[in-house]
Amino acid sequence: MTMPSLHRPGRAFAAVVLSVAAAAQAQPSPASDPRGRWITANGNLEVEIAPCGTALCGTVVKVLGNRSMAPGGGDMQPADARPALGMTLLQDFKPVDAADASRPPTEWAGQIYNRENGKTYSCNMTVSTATHADGELLLRAYVGLPLFGKTQHWLRVAQN
Repeated sequence: MTMPSLHRPGRAFAAVVLSVAAAAQAQPSPASDPRGRWITANGNLEVEIAPCGTALCGTVVKVLGNRSMAPGGGDMQPADARPALGMTLLQDFKPVDAADASRPPTEWAGQIYNRENGKTYSCNMTVSTATHADGELLLRAYVGLPLFGKTQHWLRVAQN
């Protein structure tokens, strides 16, 4: 009479645990994931970053104010007369480090639209938790090379 092996169920369980752990590692951590809602640098807009096709896009979901980003921060006179609500400000953001599928992305590249001057810029996006536990979205908008760009800091909308 042969005894059933007690090791096989343990091995199956271990394989399941390892595959779940590997899948969890492949997903960005909540703090470093840019998906979600963010308040723009000047506090005017709440933007939701979500998948759109194979990329990430950011759409205005709430208008909070109308301050200019220019020094002095007076009322903004947008070059684009369309309503801000529903406008896509971030488009076609794809992982920069997509070659290594075993790690979650830490930087994305796409375009950012500035409704104040009506121009679209190349943009790199990362999430930092250095100064805010919920994360701070760092958007580096530029023409030509990122070296000549400007970084905006957006804050994650607090979870209720």
